[in-house]
Amino acid sequence: MSSTRIRELIVTPISFGDPPLLNSNGVHEPLALRIILQLVLEDGTVGLGESPGGTARLERLHIAAKTVVGLDVFDTTAVAAAIDAALLPTVPSSHERGWTTSAIEVACLDAQGKLLDRPVSDLLGGAVRDAVPFAAYLFYKWAEHPALDGRPAITDDWGEALDPAGIVEQARLMQERYGFRSFKLKGGVFPPDEEIAAMRALAEAFPGQPLRLDPNTAWTVETSKYVARELDGVLEYLEDPAKGIEGMAEVAKDSPMPLATNMCVIAWEHLKPAVEQDAIQVLLTDHHYWGGLRRARELAAVCEAFGLALSMHSNSHLGISLAAMTHVGAAIPNLDHSCDTHYPWNSADDVIVPGVLELRDGEVKVPTGPGLGVELDHDQLDRLHRRYVESGMRSRDDTGYMQRFQPEYERLLPRW
Repeated sequence: MSSTRIRELIVTPISFGDPPLLNSNGVHEPLALRIILQLVLEDGTVGLGESPGGTARLERLHIAAKTVVGLDVFDTTAVAAAIDAALLPTVPSSHERGWTTSAIEVACLDAQGKLLDRPVSDLLGGAVRDAVPFAAYLFYKWAEHPALDGRPAITDDWGEALDPAGIVEQARLMQERYGFRSFKLKGGVFPPDEEIAAMRALAEAFPGQPLRLDPNTAWTVETSKYVARELDGVLEYLEDPAKGIEGMAEVAKDSPMPLATNMCVIAWEHLKPAVEQDAIQVLLTDHHYWGGLRRARELAAVCEAFGLALSMHSNSHLGISLAAMTHVGAAIPNLDHSCDTHYPWNSADDVIVPGVLELRDGEVKVPTGPGLGVELDHDQLDRLHRRYVESGMRSRDDTGYMQRFQPEYERLLPRW
């Protein structure tokens, strides 16, 4: 059998530490879920991938693991088609199937790069920049995860951030530690005027540096218009203030600033109505959502054709995903805004060997080693898998966790 054929796909669910970060749905739990992939070829070459976690995605990856055996790692079209066919009876949504395809495509590209001794960015057409810019991802947060059911409180070194002064201090720490030159605040937590005050405080503390605010659809159309007017000249863009393409289109009619999304346009079928209604002006791509690195590169070309600016979305993630984001970000000519990353919040539990990926001056240098350029720390992977098994946590529930401490809390979108 050819040495480029896939011998097995090892699927390993893990749990890693997450601070008490607040959002429009509640608060992050002490553990976040992720899935690590090792795509093993007949010659022993291993390609790495990383996926968001949860029971449904884990089950789909196990189905895919049986499907891809024997396929050629360079024939990613056939790999994607086989996964699609295997999932189609139970997963009718192409968007949901794309989550699975993406993680495996990244692993295929990592393996291809190792076989060819070329970085993944070369396989995507070549890097147009040596480093990819990222924004500091700011959150309202508690000082600690409170003690619960006999578990002691879980502290971190970021401290509390529940008002404008706390957000500014968090931003100062982010800049001091990582050199960020742009800032994004996850909003939708407090009444809009309080979040407006936080953005104005950031603008005063970091004059001339790009700012953005993301309330995750916590506002009505009218509230969204009000915030946009109040923050005219303060924000570079406002992200997902209202729900859906239609809601965003209503806000856009009167917004003095661009609107961005990673919520209402997350699949190819959403692009046409969003463009027709002029609902967004900035799209936050995410290779996990859109079917992989090559599809993200294609999406960038579509955005360029329709005059949509481009940035990149993230969720709680580790270094394999950051490496993939960096490679595709390097290969996209029209990367108009710095990218999102949760990496500072989660990097202490990373599964890759340290030394390759580093946030410095608000950027990550594009790895130049073969494939993704990162190496798996197998001991750490084993530790995080044991934590997953022992924790019993199998899905993310920001609302349920918040209700453990505030029983009266309701998930309500829009809230204001």
